[in-house]
Amino acid sequence: MRTQVAIIGAGPAGMFLAHLLAAEGIDAVVVERRDRAYVEGRVRAGVLEQITTNLMRRLGLADRLDREGLVHGGTQLAIDGKLFRIDMAALTGGSSVTVYGQQEVMRDLFDAAAAHDLRIAWNAADVAIEGADGDRPVVRWSRGGEEMRLECDFIAGCDGYHGVSRSTIPASVLRTFERIYPFGWLGILADVPPAGHELIYANHERGFALASMRSPTRSRYYIQCDLDEDIDAWSDDRFWDELCLRLGSEAAEWVTRGPSFEKAIAPLRSFVSEPMQWGRLFLAGDAAHIVPPTGAKGMNLAVSDVTMLGEALVDHYRNGSAAGIDGYSARALSRVWKAERFSWWFTSITHRFPDMDGFARRVQSAEIEYIRGSEAAQRSLAENYVGLPLEVA
Repeated sequence: MRTQVAIIGAGPAGMFLAHLLAAEGIDAVVVERRDRAYVEGRVRAGVLEQITTNLMRRLGLADRLDREGLVHGGTQLAIDGKLFRIDMAALTGGSSVTVYGQQEVMRDLFDAAAAHDLRIAWNAADVAIEGADGDRPVVRWSRGGEEMRLECDFIAGCDGYHGVSRSTIPASVLRTFERIYPFGWLGILADVPPAGHELIYANHERGFALASMRSPTRSRYYIQCDLDEDIDAWSDDRFWDELCLRLGSEAAEWVTRGPSFEKAIAPLRSFVSEPMQWGRLFLAGDAAHIVPPTGAKGMNLAVSDVTMLGEALVDHYRNGSAAGIDGYSARALSRVWKAERFSWWFTSITHRFPDMDGFARRVQSAEIEYIRGSEAAQRSLAENYVGLPLEVA
């Protein structure tokens, strides 16, 4: 087979890029090692930045988003039960975030891909990349005992942290940066109304808690926990009791309890690999970086990556320019590191760390109190939360 751009991975990064290229008449093939049901069924992010919702509208993918998405113009923080609201829309000139699960985003992307005959090779085993540092890169895989070969001009590695794309870049070229956090999030999904119209991020002496949602009738809650916590020891009643304690008495009154239908522990980590390109291979999304879920940057960063990569490829095919392609890594990493900084900072002021002594706890509390009383501090948080523009000095 032959195409202009081979995209490895049919997650958010890969599928948004496929739609971006198709809209500009650039041929692409997506190679995915799983099937649609698996990819669409993964429970991931649920808060979309303005840049992501804008792109969905631009690509004609926003019909369900506009009907079902929950637009949030603000968010709430709590310190030891004391709540205060940050009016993000007022502080950012009207920007907001939208609660709309990644599963729903993937459904919209796949439905539109089928309608527009975008080519996706499902169940691709043993994916390999050849010649990425030359002029004629190739992607190989096997399916049902048949060996497949895809020649292309460029390869977009959108296959996540464990994919083949990043590992194809020589170790002598690649640099990685990582921060492993000494705790995780114990999360549940329950078909009960959310505790409020907006998210609540709570800092408590016993640890972090988050009240979130997926819809007006489905709630998503998290509490900070040890990484080796026995999930079987957490009955629903125990979880609800601990959540309400950490949220504080005011917010706890808004919590509707009910049976959970999903319960899992997620580790937290920060990870960045540099550069995000090698020859004709480009990395995007989790293949290049991971952020802790605090601040909801993961999928949104993937979208900003492929927006930049899409612009670079369009410029190449339309104008014969290599400027965007050559500058992709530096441009993308500039925004990535700012999102990593915000996610790290937001995590650091809302979680209880194992080595936190009385002094550190007082400083943490003082920082949240400073945010409560400072419009400038709230504006900085709001600007980062709703998503920085693609170009940031």
